[in-house]
Amino acid sequence: MSSYFDHKVIWITGASSGIGEALVKELSRNSNAKIILSSRKEEQLHSVAEKACLSRDRYAVIPLDLKNYKEMPSIAAKAKEKFGRIDILINNAGLSQRSLAMETDIEVDKQLIDTDYIGTVALTKSVVPYMIENKGGQIVVVSSLMGIFGAPMRSGYAGAKHALHGFFDALRAELFSRNIKVTIICPGFIQTDISINAVTGDGSLQGTMDDATKNGMPVDIFAKKMLYAIEKQKRQQAIGGKEVMAVYLKRFFPGLLAKIIREAKVV
Repeated sequence: MSSYFDHKVIWITGASSGIGEALVKELSRNSNAKIILSSRKEEQLHSVAEKACLSRDRYAVIPLDLKNYKEMPSIAAKAKEKFGRIDILINNAGLSQRSLAMETDIEVDKQLIDTDYIGTVALTKSVVPYMIENKGGQIVVVSSLMGIFGAPMRSGYAGAKHALHGFFDALRAELFSRNIKVTIICPGFIQTDISINAVTGDGSLQGTMDDATKNGMPVDIFAKKMLYAIEKQKRQQAIGGKEVMAVYLKRFFPGLLAKIIREAKVV
């Protein structure tokens, strides 16, 4: 990792586990960045910071729940006060799904939209004015390959992630002249608890690990690749194993991809 992240204030949501925790550890080891950690689990955030060996002057913990999107302006104000600015916002928090579309209660679809889309958009809108004031910054959003194409058992999740792409593509164009970059990261199968914590059709958690997730890319390797994409200010970057090839099939051979998805084991 180069010095790109040095002397920057980086806010990471979903920092209590998985990708967020791996990003905190990698940034702690290889930069002198100051890090703001957020998720719903305040105690675990402090534990992540301690495990990453962050000194007390290098991190702050700010709990948040993306579903409570109306609270984002006040939470962003608190985050800005911690270190005086926010240079990079990494929108990593989110919720996945494992249920057929017609077996999914509409309230579960709304939960996915509120968490993965509305909450993320609300937080971003609350942070952008501080970046404009600071004459620059970078917004990062962790989407998914499901933000590029859909697959069975992921209808609500894919819908929310597709919405993120539309919003952040538009935002990128609007903020270009303000020296604010927008990077969309699209993970494939990564070894995290995303499938364990995924909601099912009635809103309950799946509670089990998918085989594809279990055999996916180790999260520490993913974090390194993600931070490299952020450093290079990529507009969009898919990261994962062979499943990433589906991005190219979607573009050049959409009929073939549709057939593969229909026949594939997706859990």
